[in-house]
Amino acid sequence: MNSEPEDSKKRTSPAIYCFMDAVARQAEVYAREHSSPISGLLEEVEDFSLGATPYPSMLTGRVEGRFLYLIVQLCGARRIVDIGTFTGYSALAMAQALGEDGQIVTIERDRHYAEIAQGFFDRSPAGSKINLLRGEAIEILDSLPAGETDLVFIDGDKREYAAYYRRAMRILRPGGLVIVDNVLWYGKIFHPQDDDSRAVAEFNELVNSDPGAEKLFLTIRDGLYLIRKRSA
Repeated sequence: MNSEPEDSKKRTSPAIYCFMDAVARQAEVYAREHSSPISGLLEEVEDFSLGATPYPSMLTGRVEGRFLYLIVQLCGARRIVDIGTFTGYSALAMAQALGEDGQIVTIERDRHYAEIAQGFFDRSPAGSKINLLRGEAIEILDSLPAGETDLVFIDGDKREYAAYYRRAMRILRPGGLVIVDNVLWYGKIFHPQDDDSRAVAEFNELVNSDPGAEKLFLTIRDGLYLIRKRSA
């Protein structure tokens, strides 16, 4: 069996792969090596998140970050809402794909991580496209206008996923996209034993039964739900 490249070993936290078997871990490393490179600043955000935070598994990561970058480019999104900033990786990855008139609202309730993320945003040429709002996501989402958002990325409090989703569908334009992270939740959705696991499992069923959505469940990393709001 081939060993992992030294660079991959350096950047990989065991927490990210606790839900994967050996084959899936190899596939993740392979996917990273066969995807377009990320910017130097995103490399720095990744290194910081893996080495200097107690929750490295909260990092979006380069494969998923590249997926978000390409989705923004492919759908031509101009107005994006990012729920759960953490250290800023997902917002930066999407901002780098935006046109000059694009704007991201990213929401973070933890003041410490909000300050870290803002520091990275201030150093990026794309940082002027990012508006970081501190506070509770539900309250902020309720303040946004209906039908004017192109894309919503959900990666916040798992117990609030259903509430985020309902509000995301309200603010989305017809044909807009919702992308939801961690919908496999380390495999715990199959036999949920805790509040977070039950919340994610119930959220998945909510989306699956929603007639107003076209959906595709993807097994990228810890699971991504790609959802399109149907036109009226």
